[in-house]
Amino acid sequence: MTTPQARPVAHKFGGTSVQNAERLAHVGRLLLERDDPSQIVVVSAMKGVTDALIGLVHAAARNAEEWPADLAALERRHLETVQALLGEREGGLATALRAEFTELTDILRAQGRIGAVSVDILALVSGLGEVWCARILTQWFRGNGHDAHFLDARDVLVVEADPLGMAVDWAASTARLDLWLASHPGKRAIATGFVARDVNGRAVTLGRNGSDYSGAIFGALFEASEIEIWTDVDGVLSADPRRVHEAVLLDSLSYAEACELAYFGAKVLHPQTMAPAVARGIPLVIRNTFNPAHPGTRIEAARSMVPPVKGLTTATGLALLNIEGTGMIGVPGTAERVFAALQRADVSVVMISQGSSEHSICCVVAGERADAALAALRRAFQHEMATSQIQDVNLERGIAVLAAVGEGMVGTPGVAARFFGALARAKVNVRAIAQGASERNISAAIAEVDATRALRAVHAGFYLSAQTLSVGVIGPGQVGRALLAQLAESAPRLRERARLDLRLRALAGSRRMRFSETGLPLERVSTLLEESSEPMSIERFAEHVRAEHLPHAVIIDCSASDEVAQHYAAWLARGIHVITPNKRAGSGPIERYRAVRAAETDGGTRFRYEATVGAGLPVMQTLRDLLDTGDELIAVEGTLSGTLAYLFHRYDGNRPFSELVREAAALGYTEPDPRDDLGGLDVARKLVILAREAGLDLALDQVEVESLVPDALAQVTREEFLARLEELDAALAARVAGARANGRVLRHVARVDAQGSARVAVVELDATHPFAVARATDNVVQFTTRRYRDNPLVVQGPGAGPEVTAAGVFADLLRLAASIGARL
Repeated sequence: MTTPQARPVAHKFGGTSVQNAERLAHVGRLLLERDDPSQIVVVSAMKGVTDALIGLVHAAARNAEEWPADLAALERRHLETVQALLGEREGGLATALRAEFTELTDILRAQGRIGAVSVDILALVSGLGEVWCARILTQWFRGNGHDAHFLDARDVLVVEADPLGMAVDWAASTARLDLWLASHPGKRAIATGFVARDVNGRAVTLGRNGSDYSGAIFGALFEASEIEIWTDVDGVLSADPRRVHEAVLLDSLSYAEACELAYFGAKVLHPQTMAPAVARGIPLVIRNTFNPAHPGTRIEAARSMVPPVKGLTTATGLALLNIEGTGMIGVPGTAERVFAALQRADVSVVMISQGSSEHSICCVVAGERADAALAALRRAFQHEMATSQIQDVNLERGIAVLAAVGEGMVGTPGVAARFFGALARAKVNVRAIAQGASERNISAAIAEVDATRALRAVHAGFYLSAQTLSVGVIGPGQVGRALLAQLAESAPRLRERARLDLRLRALAGSRRMRFSETGLPLERVSTLLEESSEPMSIERFAEHVRAEHLPHAVIIDCSASDEVAQHYAAWLARGIHVITPNKRAGSGPIERYRAVRAAETDGGTRFRYEATVGAGLPVMQTLRDLLDTGDELIAVEGTLSGTLAYLFHRYDGNRPFSELVREAAALGYTEPDPRDDLGGLDVARKLVILAREAGLDLALDQVEVESLVPDALAQVTREEFLARLEELDAALAARVAGARANGRVLRHVARVDAQGSARVAVVELDATHPFAVARATDNVVQFTTRRYRDNPLVVQGPGAGPEVTAAGVFADLLRLAASIGARL
């Protein structure tokens, strides 16, 4: 059947690929469309049949009343499949199947008389689904005029059980295959998966993943050029798609990578399944029967070093055993005793870690065997525990192992740093670490509750998926709406170019809020709260934003609420980053401010508030850069109110000040009540924030504030204040005249020096001063430092307005994203 010039291709089809007549016909057509020189086709039972057969054996053993009806249903399913698939071309197959079901009825009745499940009967019966399926597919080819021979694996494969599973007797199996081939010449053989015989001729099954194993065995026996494993997925993914929706399909894997991933439960072929192909260097290809045009994932000896990590996987339901004691240090054979005890207790070890001090050894085991493992180790070391040479043997349940796998990790510096850095940023504590000398695998034992968050964080950390940030926005006012509009515009570009998923999962106003698991539609944010009946609860809001399955979370507070600012410290301590243009936290009580900064440090989170001082201007960032690089602040001063900058830029005494205030109000440059601007308190808040960023413990009541609002107008209604605005004019007219006489101009300036002396007032400046020549509504901030003593550093630009303020918030959001690993 094979020649060196025309090696066959082996195909293995799983249960979902052959689950009914339609799918069987699809498989047949798929194989006919191939240009393989010849084919060895291995099939599983139709989906669900093997479980049904095993259930029948157990039901018959206990003489359950329902098994004859269940058997009849199984017979009917196969006969209906034959009829639908073949019709009049069934060639006597239906009669043969009825005879086999009659024989199976007798076997099950005998099982009932035995009264207990017979291992031999179970092995015989559980493999019949593959036999029936292979016969049906063989007849489809023959009935349609194509070459095909039915190959019962029990006539060829000889296996024997060993500690690692079913081992193939290659010499005996090869000899039997040669005999079979001699009497079955042709291009196509349809073989049964899962079943074989042992050296004594008894029917056996190949156990877990037995049909895949059969595919690899027959591929090796037929000296196939490659083995194609047909399933219901396009190939091997970089992570479990149920946990990482952005998991990517892998084009190729090395044998070693596939084995490492499979060991920890990834949907890859079991290492034992691959062994025959690996031994002979036969490539395996994982392909999708439902999407045969897709090339799938190729597993072969060739190694691809890019990307360095190919995939990540988690094993859950585990437990951590830890043995520690000073008596272990330098004592040969301790590890041997540990693993010998576990071997005697029939406990498999998933992962091992030992500190170089030899003070402790820990290992991860399956949760269901944890108690047995603990008892075995305590028995083995009972003398050492009694004499305090070993202090403790303890067990911790609820453990998962996260593994990163890739050939490109070998010899590549920084891979471990990226792995553990991603876990640290996601607030995942690592209990134990293991890395083999091959460097293809880094494994970490973590709490099972953190498994999904850890998997997503590391997956994004290696740029296998977008870095996801769970975003909650409070306060959809002018700034909030502008921010969400900017997010909507930029989100597609950021996802495509920067692999950044800014996922708006919660939106809240003062009375209502709206949640989403997958992300609120940014194009509809203007109506989302109107459509919601969910009452605002700041606690539930934060709980939703801090999703356990997402590695990073941020709350953006676009309100001006002191109540919301009260929660910043708690959020930061819980691992929620905070970004805000709200000045309340930065300028409020010093104790609260200290608590916020302490929570930021302790929680490893970020508190960003660039937009509190200069809207979109890089004021805070500039100050941080100066101080972080070792410069010393002498003073910082500026015109920090766009409204007051506009008023004093235009006020030269030719028009009354009150007239300019009314004009600014009409243009929307002032707050609804202009006293909020003229009183200077908002500017004082900004000055306090700047001072605290510079390391000064300045409180709001320590700032000397000159209010332009006369005492007589401070407490009247807004309407009365606007009606009496002219009462401001006389005093200011005198001041502007005095300034003009001195060749100067008036400007509203805030200033704080390194000693903490802070003042907000109207001052006279030279006409050439940066504050004097700025544009009408610009904010200007001047930093005088040791480096910039003679020529101060100036930051200037629009310092107010929803668009630029939102841009400042957005910039903070992007800086946060970069700090957690986004590729900006």
